Amino acid sequence: MKKIIYSLSALFLLVFAGCSKDFLEVAPVGQLTSDNFLKNDNDVKLAVMGVYNKIQENYSKGSWTSVYFMKNLPADDTKCAGPNAGDTPEYQYLDDFNITSDNTKIAAIWTNFYSTINSCNTIINNVGANTAATTGMKTMVGEAKALRAFTYLDLVTMFGGVPLMTVNPASTSEFNQPRATAAEVYAQIETDLKDAIAVLPLKSQYTATDKFRFSKGTAQALLGKAYLYEKKYGDAATVLGACIASNEYQLESDYASIWSKAKEFGVESVFEVSYTSQENYGWGNFTWCGGNESNIEMQLEGPRADGDGSFDFSTLDVNKVNLVGGWGFNLPSKKIGDLLYSNPADKRIKGSVVSEADYFAAGGKYQVGEYPYDYEGYLRTKYACKASETTDPATGQPELNYGSNYRIIRYADVLLMAAEAYNKSSNDVAAQTELKKITDRAGIAAHTETGTALFDQIVIERAKELCFEGSRYWDLVRWDLADAQMKSIGFVKGKHELFPIPLNEILSNTAMGEKAQNPGY
Repeated sequence: MKKIIYSLSALFLLVFAGCSKDFLEVAPVGQLTSDNFLKNDNDVKLAVMGVYNKIQENYSKGSWTSVYFMKNLPADDTKCAGPNAGDTPEYQYLDDFNITSDNTKIAAIWTNFYSTINSCNTIINNVGANTAATTGMKTMVGEAKALRAFTYLDLVTMFGGVPLMTVNPASTSEFNQPRATAAEVYAQIETDLKDAIAVLPLKSQYTATDKFRFSKGTAQALLGKAYLYEKKYGDAATVLGACIASNEYQLESDYASIWSKAKEFGVESVFEVSYTSQENYGWGNFTWCGGNESNIEMQLEGPRADGDGSFDFSTLDVNKVNLVGGWGFNLPSKKIGDLLYSNPADKRIKGSVVSEADYFAAGGKYQVGEYPYDYEGYLRTKYACKASETTDPATGQPELNYGSNYRIIRYADVLLMAAEAYNKSSNDVAAQTELKKITDRAGIAAHTETGTALFDQIVIERAKELCFEGSRYWDLVRWDLADAQMKSIGFVKGKHELFPIPLNEILSNTAMGEKAQNPGY
């Protein structure tokens, strides 16, 4: 499937979105503003595409700042790794729980999130106030609300209560906003997603080139996730059940194939962030931290294959282990590798990790030198650069501008969330039904436990099914299991449940101040 290259043409209007009407008496000549743009379906679509572009940049690029890394690195299923502890130290600090309020990666995602919200607000408030708005424009307002909710859900998950901006500031002073409570943020998320569910089309109603966009099912899955965080289990069961009952989604038959290019926007995809290949090979042929459409994070996360303490793929049988080298960040932990390999029949092993023994058996080697940094005996195959997809057939050079999409929400996640919601609502039969769909594909025995014992199995299945997908850390936090599971790697209860509010926000936002900082920072 040809990927979507998002248009940037709508983004410059946002420069003017926060200006008061009397800032200039004369409209800027040759430039678009919210007053002379957003007047028809195409205008609004361009603006909505601009939001997707921002989300794309939030997950890859942006001065080596990636929401994907931020979600994964603190968890117990991954190690930051890289060549050494001094490479991209602020990522290393997240992995080691040396987290401070002046971490520039944390500050960057905070800024990026609010930039995304600003873009959503521009659409929602300007088009929503247009009495002549078409049905298509109103539908896209619902899409913008869902995108805003998606962003606020990341914010409230990572930071707790945050400034709640639903209208863009009209003056400098209006940028100073106090923290809303987490409950208030969740209430806005619920409102936005309910509005979106009412108007968004089903996934099947989108054309092939629009499959990347939020659908009714995406909004339902996000609302179900928000309800789980709020411990509104009955509400979560209802909305996730509706998503399942829509029959818009199904599990891919082969777990390992989900992360192939051929399965992008496939039957299991509820939402994914889209990237396109730039087909530039070699280190001198791509834009560092640039605005292209590729996903450079894929190369960063390939097993390190340069210098001492790295892996040698020159004799690797790629039919057995389909990998090419990268920079060696985000390696699997021994904990998740051992968990997956504990049942050799589990078909998810192939699509997730490869053990050192299996790597050697496939012809892989180490370079001469010291043991790879932060390596614990497993290499990651999920989201790794695949030799079959990234290699120039003429030269054998791997492609660095790899166009692999991030699968943000899969149908498997919906089923697991539903199983949890049913279990917590004392409906274990329904929970077992949804969980069995997961275990059947994995080729392992179904779970017949009930009550707390069944919940314990759901915890394990989420760890195996969703490893390296950004769920593990935040799952453990919301279950109040983070201390028990991650204390040994540095987690401090009462502190690390949240990231710190960025120091520059504390210092510059007069409505917050130091007392607004999260506990422990």
